[in-house]
Amino acid sequence: MKNIIISLRMPILLAGAMLFFAACGGGASESFEEGASGEESAMEETTGSADSGGQEYPDILEAELEASEDTYSVDVTVSSPYDSPERYADGWRVLDPDGDILGEHELMHDHASEQPFTRTQTGLEIPDGVEEVTVEGRDLENGYGGETVTVPVEGG
Repeated sequence: MKNIIISLRMPILLAGAMLFFAACGGGASESFEEGASGEESAMEETTGSADSGGQEYPDILEAELEASEDTYSVDVTVSSPYDSPERYADGWRVLDPDGDILGEHELMHDHASEQPFTRTQTGLEIPDGVEEVTVEGRDLENGYGGETVTVPVEGG
């Protein structure tokens, strides 16, 4: 009789354990905020997109600088695997070695169907004596960050 009771309890215990672990470790994390009563309540559930791997910022993969009379153009290749209409890489900026902004470029929509993608910024003014510039990407939600690319300035 004991063997029958044990064998009937095992599937129930196993199913209970599986439900517990699924509820606790389903890949989502919750942020809690303490309310006025001192109790914690779930305010927001966040899950990293399977495509983004939790990436916060777009990465600049490549930048090519070309002189054109008194200004420069820069071809910038950006990777942002989370791109969607709700959140996307919305631009980049070009910085001198001191961190001064030489130019910014705004992207008006996501590039979800085109990853990575390359766009060109023209009319970039780089002062004499600047020997290199750094290109940094911007995210619609998180601002500037991610991998950057530094390129030499010919004649700088």
